[in-house]
Amino acid sequence: MGVELVYETHSITTDNETGVATGWLPGELSPQGRALAAELGLRRRDDGLAVVFTSDLRRAVETAEIAFRDGGIPIVPDPRLRECDYGVFNGGPVAEVAAQRSQHIRTPWPGGQSYQDVVEQTREFLRDLVVRWDGTRVLLVAHSANRWSLDHLLSGVPLEELVDAPFDWRPGWTFHVPAWFR
Repeated sequence: MGVELVYETHSITTDNETGVATGWLPGELSPQGRALAAELGLRRRDDGLAVVFTSDLRRAVETAEIAFRDGGIPIVPDPRLRECDYGVFNGGPVAEVAAQRSQHIRTPWPGGQSYQDVVEQTREFLRDLVVRWDGTRVLLVAHSANRWSLDHLLSGVPLEELVDAPFDWRPGWTFHVPAWFR
Protein backbone atom coordinates (compact mmCIF):
# COMPACT_ATOMS: atom_id res chain seq x y z
CA MET A 1 0.00 0.00 0.00
CA GLY A 2 2.29 2.80 1.21
CA VAL A 3 1.78 6.38 2.34
CA GLU A 4 0.53 9.34 0.36
CA LEU A 5 2.76 12.19 1.49
CA VAL A 6 1.82 15.80 0.82
CA TYR A 7 4.73 18.20 1.24
CA GLU A 8 4.29 21.91 1.95
CA THR A 9 7.00 24.44 2.66
CA HIS A 10 6.82 26.42 5.87
CA SER A 11 5.26 29.84 5.41
CA ILE A 12 7.18 33.02 4.64
CA THR A 13 9.46 34.24 7.40
CA THR A 14 10.92 37.60 8.26
CA ASP A 15 14.25 36.11 7.16
CA ASN A 16 12.79 35.14 3.76
CA GLU A 17 11.61 38.71 3.31
CA THR A 18 15.03 40.18 4.13
CA GLY A 19 17.23 37.71 2.20
CA VAL A 20 18.56 35.75 5.17
CA ALA A 21 19.35 32.00 4.89
CA THR A 22 17.96 30.82 8.23
CA GLY A 23 19.30 27.26 8.15
CA TRP A 24 19.11 25.74 11.64
CA LEU A 25 18.07 29.00 13.28
CA PRO A 26 14.43 28.99 14.41
CA GLY A 27 13.05 31.73 12.17
CA GLU A 28 9.74 33.52 12.68
CA LEU A 29 6.77 33.86 10.37
CA SER A 30 6.07 37.32 9.02
CA PRO A 31 2.51 38.71 9.02
CA GLN A 32 2.19 37.53 5.40
CA GLY A 33 3.52 34.12 6.46
CA ARG A 34 0.93 33.79 9.21
CA ALA A 35 -1.84 34.64 6.72
CA LEU A 36 -0.47 32.02 4.28
CA ALA A 37 -0.33 29.44 7.08
CA ALA A 38 -4.02 30.05 7.78
CA GLU A 39 -4.71 29.58 4.04
CA LEU A 40 -2.80 26.28 4.16
CA GLY A 41 -5.16 25.08 6.87
CA LEU A 42 -8.20 26.03 4.81
CA ARG A 43 -6.74 24.38 1.70
CA ARG A 44 -5.89 21.11 3.47
CA ARG A 45 -8.54 20.76 6.18
CA ASP A 46 -10.69 18.34 4.18
CA ASP A 47 -7.76 16.43 2.65
CA GLY A 48 -8.18 13.28 4.74
CA LEU A 49 -4.91 13.84 6.60
CA ALA A 50 -4.10 11.41 9.38
CA VAL A 51 -1.25 13.46 10.84
CA VAL A 52 0.92 16.52 10.16
CA PHE A 53 4.67 16.05 10.54
CA THR A 54 6.84 19.11 10.77
CA SER A 55 10.43 20.07 11.21
CA ASP A 56 11.10 20.99 14.83
CA LEU A 57 12.40 24.41 13.77
CA ARG A 58 10.06 27.17 14.96
CA ARG A 59 9.03 28.47 11.51
CA ALA A 60 7.73 25.05 10.44
CA VAL A 61 6.03 24.32 13.77
CA GLU A 62 4.39 27.76 13.73
CA THR A 63 3.12 27.15 10.18
CA ALA A 64 1.52 23.85 11.21
CA GLU A 65 0.09 25.24 14.46
CA ILE A 66 -1.60 28.15 12.69
CA ALA A 67 -2.88 25.93 9.88
CA PHE A 68 -4.20 23.07 12.00
CA ARG A 69 -4.71 24.36 15.54
CA ASP A 70 -8.46 23.74 15.44
CA GLY A 71 -8.53 20.77 13.09
CA GLY A 72 -8.08 17.86 15.47
CA ILE A 73 -5.17 16.55 13.37
CA PRO A 74 -2.09 15.63 15.41
CA ILE A 75 1.00 17.77 14.76
CA VAL A 76 4.26 15.89 15.28
CA PRO A 77 7.59 17.80 15.18
CA ASP A 78 10.56 15.70 14.08
CA PRO A 79 14.19 16.91 14.09
CA ARG A 80 14.98 14.71 11.08
CA LEU A 81 12.93 17.16 9.00
CA ARG A 82 15.16 20.16 9.65
CA GLU A 83 16.59 22.36 6.92
CA CYS A 84 20.21 21.74 6.00
CA ASP A 85 22.56 23.01 8.70
CA TYR A 86 24.66 25.68 6.98
CA GLY A 87 27.00 25.80 9.97
CA VAL A 88 28.77 29.15 10.08
CA PHE A 89 26.49 30.33 7.26
CA ASN A 90 23.24 29.91 9.29
CA GLY A 91 21.71 33.40 9.25
CA GLY A 92 23.92 34.55 6.38
CA PRO A 93 22.84 36.18 3.14
CA VAL A 94 20.74 33.93 0.88
CA ALA A 95 22.79 34.96 -2.17
CA GLU A 96 26.00 33.79 -0.48
CA VAL A 97 24.50 30.45 0.60
CA ALA A 98 22.80 29.85 -2.76
CA ALA A 99 26.07 30.41 -4.62
CA GLN A 100 27.72 27.60 -2.62
CA ARG A 101 24.97 24.95 -2.51
CA SER A 102 26.41 22.69 -5.20
CA GLN A 103 29.70 22.54 -3.28
CA HIS A 104 27.90 21.03 -0.29
CA ILE A 105 26.00 18.13 -1.81
CA ARG A 106 28.39 15.64 -0.19
CA THR A 107 30.79 17.98 1.61
CA PRO A 108 29.38 19.49 4.81
CA TRP A 109 29.03 23.23 5.22
CA PRO A 110 31.76 24.44 7.63
CA GLY A 111 30.44 23.51 11.07
CA GLY A 112 27.27 22.07 9.52
CA GLN A 113 26.11 19.22 7.30
CA SER A 114 25.82 18.29 3.63
CA TYR A 115 22.67 17.91 1.55
CA GLN A 116 23.41 14.18 1.45
CA ASP A 117 23.15 14.22 5.26
CA VAL A 118 19.65 15.70 4.91
CA VAL A 119 18.78 12.96 2.39
CA GLU A 120 19.84 10.30 4.91
CA GLN A 121 17.78 11.90 7.70
CA THR A 122 14.80 12.06 5.35
CA ARG A 123 15.33 8.41 4.35
CA GLU A 124 15.24 7.41 8.03
CA PHE A 125 12.07 9.44 8.54
CA LEU A 126 10.38 7.80 5.50
CA ARG A 127 11.34 4.31 6.72
CA ASP A 128 9.59 4.98 10.02
CA LEU A 129 6.67 6.65 8.24
CA VAL A 130 5.76 3.61 6.12
CA VAL A 131 5.93 1.31 9.14
CA ARG A 132 3.66 3.43 11.36
CA TRP A 133 1.40 5.18 8.84
CA ASP A 134 0.95 2.68 5.98
CA GLY A 135 -2.30 3.25 4.08
CA THR A 136 -2.72 6.87 5.20
CA ARG A 137 -2.35 10.37 3.79
CA VAL A 138 0.04 12.59 5.77
CA LEU A 139 1.25 16.16 5.47
CA LEU A 140 4.85 17.21 5.93
CA VAL A 141 5.69 20.88 6.63
CA ALA A 142 9.40 21.43 6.19
CA HIS A 143 12.13 23.17 4.19
CA SER A 144 13.72 23.28 0.73
CA ALA A 145 16.36 20.66 1.50
CA ASN A 146 13.62 18.25 2.57
CA ARG A 147 11.72 18.66 -0.69
CA TRP A 148 14.95 18.06 -2.60
CA SER A 149 15.46 14.92 -0.52
CA LEU A 150 11.95 13.71 -1.36
CA ASP A 151 12.46 14.44 -5.07
CA HIS A 152 15.76 12.59 -4.91
CA LEU A 153 14.60 9.56 -2.91
CA LEU A 154 11.12 9.10 -4.38
CA SER A 155 11.45 10.48 -7.91
CA GLY A 156 15.11 9.72 -8.62
CA VAL A 157 16.12 13.31 -9.40
CA PRO A 158 19.86 13.84 -8.84
CA LEU A 159 20.69 16.28 -6.04
CA GLU A 160 22.96 18.11 -8.47
CA GLU A 161 19.87 19.13 -10.47
CA LEU A 162 17.88 20.13 -7.42
CA VAL A 163 20.12 22.33 -5.26
CA ASP A 164 20.68 25.02 -7.88
CA ALA A 165 17.21 25.00 -9.45
CA PRO A 166 15.11 28.10 -8.78
CA PHE A 167 12.46 27.66 -6.10
CA ASP A 168 8.96 27.84 -7.54
CA TRP A 169 6.39 27.86 -4.76
CA ARG A 170 3.18 25.98 -5.34
CA PRO A 171 0.40 24.71 -3.08
CA GLY A 172 2.01 21.41 -2.21
CA TRP A 173 3.77 18.47 -3.80
CA THR A 174 2.41 14.94 -3.53
CA PHE A 175 4.61 11.86 -3.25
CA HIS A 176 3.88 8.17 -2.84
CA VAL A 177 6.09 6.37 -0.33
CA PRO A 178 5.82 2.66 -1.17
CA ALA A 179 5.33 0.23 1.70
CA TRP A 180 8.59 -1.47 0.74
CA PHE A 181 10.61 1.80 0.99
CA ARG A 182 14.00 1.25 2.58
